[in-house]
Amino acid sequence: MSDQQERASGSDLSVLSRIWEFARHDKGVYVYAILVTPAIAGMSLVQPFLMKKIIDDHIVAQTAEGLYTVGWLYLGAVFGTYLLTMSYTLALSWGGQRTILRLRRHLYRHTLGLGQHFFDRQPAGKLLTRITNDVESLGESLAAGVVTIGLDLLLIFGTVSAMFWLDWKLTLLMLFLAPLVLGTLEWTRRRLKRLFLIVREAIASVNAFMAERIDGVVVVQLFGDEQRTEAHFDERNLRYNRTTKVANVYDAFMYAFVDGISSVFVGLVLFFGAGLLQPVLANIGIPIATEHALSVGLLVAFMDYLDRLFRPLRELSGKITVIQRAIAAMNKIVWLLDADVKLDSGHAELATATRGHIRFSDVHFRYGSDAPDVLRGVDLEVQSGQVLAIVGATGSGKTTITRLIDRSYDGYRGSITLDGVELSTIRLEELRRTVAAVRQDVQVFGQSLQFNVDLDHPDIDEDRRNQAAQLVNANRFVDRLGWTHLLREQGADLSQGEGQLLTFARTMAHDPVVVILDEATASVDTLTESLIQEAIGRILAEKTVIVIAHRLSTIQHADVIAVMERGRVIEYGNHETLLALGGHYAGLVRDGLHGVQGTPNGSDAEKMGGDQHRRSQLE
Repeated sequence: MSDQQERASGSDLSVLSRIWEFARHDKGVYVYAILVTPAIAGMSLVQPFLMKKIIDDHIVAQTAEGLYTVGWLYLGAVFGTYLLTMSYTLALSWGGQRTILRLRRHLYRHTLGLGQHFFDRQPAGKLLTRITNDVESLGESLAAGVVTIGLDLLLIFGTVSAMFWLDWKLTLLMLFLAPLVLGTLEWTRRRLKRLFLIVREAIASVNAFMAERIDGVVVVQLFGDEQRTEAHFDERNLRYNRTTKVANVYDAFMYAFVDGISSVFVGLVLFFGAGLLQPVLANIGIPIATEHALSVGLLVAFMDYLDRLFRPLRELSGKITVIQRAIAAMNKIVWLLDADVKLDSGHAELATATRGHIRFSDVHFRYGSDAPDVLRGVDLEVQSGQVLAIVGATGSGKTTITRLIDRSYDGYRGSITLDGVELSTIRLEELRRTVAAVRQDVQVFGQSLQFNVDLDHPDIDEDRRNQAAQLVNANRFVDRLGWTHLLREQGADLSQGEGQLLTFARTMAHDPVVVILDEATASVDTLTESLIQEAIGRILAEKTVIVIAHRLSTIQHADVIAVMERGRVIEYGNHETLLALGGHYAGLVRDGLHGVQGTPNGSDAEKMGGDQHRRSQLE
């Protein structure tokens, strides 16, 4: 999905309506807030009228008859407004937080279910921005924006109605300025919407760049690239800063404009009440009797109503900023919610006694519709319990074969079967239990050693963990540290070899039928590799093993060796057979198998080229 598609969005209402999917579970809370809104507005609007009665009917008239009744009504309206407003605010905050909780949970689950194609195209920092910053901005609008606007609008409408009822001529005079106020607010709202979309894109770019450089900080430091990296970061950071400052200027202008207009309205009321405005109006053709002055109580009530009119208008101007920020964030969230780069979950079942027989028949595959084929008519067969070694130059398609077997990617043409069942139709959950991989990249989580092996799987007990660790000779450092030892981020307190042994123990503990070793021994020393090879030969006799390696010791004992070149299998057989052919494999062996190692991060050159082509379209 391109950035252009990401920016595309519907109307503000259609974007915000997507929140209902997560808010409807707490609809009772929102219904309560809606039902209590008229009561809050009514109690708030009756207060200036009661104050007018107290001043005109009792203070000016100097009579106490009925004063206590009106006074108690006024006091009850004040306390009633406070209590209902408190419950209203708490209900919205509680409902809003629960809605955001569901949204964040759904986004995380949805993102985990996306296929590898999606993650090839999207930086991790950008996705983190969607799930954290953007969701947080949306949470602000739910707590203080979207729903409370209903109360603000009701207060504005009710206040204007009360002012018409008190003095329609003066109210009509006030409304002459309404188009100026509403037009300015709408003009500012449109610009804030556009600016906040740019702000969300800018902060995502900052986060993505920072996450990538921090993850690769060793390379940055080794090559002395700190200053250049800082310059590139400043470009992104300054873009975010500039856009945010412009948005803040519009926000400040909106608030100051509403505040200034309210003062103008107060001045007009005072002039009108003092009888100074009527001659001016008469001169411009608006006849109002000069004796049409305001009583003291009416003047106080009108001033109070004006304050109550502009109070929600001031808040509305701030809420427009919050809502536009939220709409910009929701546009990005909707983009992620609508991302449909998912693997087919499948429907076919494997036999209870899965054997691990894999067959490739005329398989073609490309990483994108606009990318070249990485595999071109591959035919392979791995019998149950066999070890298949795949060798070939960088970019020949070795890793791609393993990525298709564990279904990191779908969309191949031709046929791949596991025990006679088409791979793309097998239930994904069942396939992942059957096929496991140990890759060159060491993925260790900043949690306990125990978690890193069993991943909280309920069927893996302590005996099974210990057996797996002993099998791959990881028990040496596990016994030293203990299963409860908490690892630092990305296993920084383990050596590269220890981290690889830990991932190997994780695979063995889950007891798969098919094991993929993609340069799995490239990061360990020769002694550790020999121990792993011994464990593989001793324990995996009943498993299907597919290994990609560049060390002759790993390859020569395989049952079958497939030699690949430019996406095709050009030689196929065991070590002795291929040597006797005197072909490509024999040449590699003579050269010490130089040039058959995998590309960085376990990816093929064709995949990298395809990803770069797609990213160039995204930028």
